[in-house]
Amino acid sequence: MGICSSSSSNRHRHRRRKPQSHHRRNSRYLGFIDLLPFVEKAQMVCGSCRRLLSYLRGSKHVKCSSCQTVNLVLEASQVGQVNCNNCKLLLMYPYGAPSVRCSSCNSITDIREENKRPPWSEQQGPLKSLSNVR
Repeated sequence: MGICSSSSSNRHRHRRRKPQSHHRRNSRYLGFIDLLPFVEKAQMVCGSCRRLLSYLRGSKHVKCSSCQTVNLVLEASQVGQVNCNNCKLLLMYPYGAPSVRCSSCNSITDIREENKRPPWSEQQGPLKSLSNVR
């Protein structure tokens, strides 16, 4: 309870109403990302703890709330793909990288013209407009 003084010497006690938070009204906790229905959201997997993270599309970095790792966000056009030389696992890497380390067998694959695949955005083809989708 807060105490406020008036111009006279009497002190009056007033109860200040605390604004109700959103999660109390809905009886379920809503995170910041859930309160933005008109902003495009995206998801990625944390590179450290493998948890699924939601973030606002267009963000460059996303901090994992679980392990505090700051993850670099790459758009589909910024990601290349190559098969691991050792175990043949499909690896993704930021375009321009000279090599990539396999997360499964730890071998390093050099990225050359003959072993890299086109980016995922090119494999999917051009985007269709909503008027063409039925």
